[in-house]
Amino acid sequence: MKRYQVAGIGNAIVDVISTVNDHFLDHMGIHKGIMQLIERDRAETLYGAMKDRQEASGGSVCNTIAGIGALGLKTALVGRVRDDSLGRFFAQDTERAGTAFVNPPVAGGELPTSRSMIFVTPDGERSMNTYLGISAEVGPEDVDESVMSDSEIVFLEGYLFDKDKGKEAFLKAARACHKGGGRVGIALSDPFCVDRHRADFRRLVANEMDYVIGNEKELTSLYEENDLDDALARAAQECGIVVCTRSGDPVVLIQNGRRVEAPVRTVTPVDATGAGDQFAAGFLYGLATGQALETCGRMGNIAAAEVIGHIGARPRADVRALFKAEGLL
Repeated sequence: MKRYQVAGIGNAIVDVISTVNDHFLDHMGIHKGIMQLIERDRAETLYGAMKDRQEASGGSVCNTIAGIGALGLKTALVGRVRDDSLGRFFAQDTERAGTAFVNPPVAGGELPTSRSMIFVTPDGERSMNTYLGISAEVGPEDVDESVMSDSEIVFLEGYLFDKDKGKEAFLKAARACHKGGGRVGIALSDPFCVDRHRADFRRLVANEMDYVIGNEKELTSLYEENDLDDALARAAQECGIVVCTRSGDPVVLIQNGRRVEAPVRTVTPVDATGAGDQFAAGFLYGLATGQALETCGRMGNIAAAEVIGHIGARPRADVRALFKAEGLL
């Protein structure tokens, strides 16, 4: 038994969430329903305009690892925060939730801890304004090979692939994990990120990854195909497990040429923040515990449905109990 069942590398971001109306978005010049990168001054302005703020540790893969930890597995997180109030909050909050935060806050860092202002409208749409700060500077020096080799599964965040040092970190992590007999995969994260680094993503998925998770736009972008089935066929030739989420349609999962689908249940969203992150948590929980591929997909869908039923990107209910109620455990 390895020290960690699932370890992740991702942007360590403090989420600041507020419920607003569409008029507020228009007044503040916030683009609805998308994630927009902002500078530090803009971040301070938006933070000051928020009412009834909720703060929580966030970041895509960080949310996934927290969800897996809540399901009872042993987890670790690699991320970069500054030794400031938000950074210390993030590190302590992660440890308090049961996940080992293996990188201590950086003392004297030039950039502050990353934060994302998330504005949720009554229709459940999230409008994210993210100041990346220090989290985007993850590099190979942040990757402890002993942690990677002592992890059964490693999960990588595609956003960090935007910088050369992030690419180097991913290669170091993947090779250390494989050397220890583990499995490594990536969330493609964003179609624009895929567009910027398509050739490098293709090499990574084909040569280093055991599984890849993406949505329809990300996978068709990766393989420059208009038809999803064509993109999935190409992905399946290059990667052992391919997972495609489809915004309310059944999730497609392919392993060694065998394709299955996992149905989704229609849920009225309160806050779509974290739906993809928690899908990954449910899926990886299934993978780590040896479940059948379709069951892994169903677990992902149940975890995603739970998180969109309330404000915030992390589960509030006992998701493992939800799995049991559906006969999956």
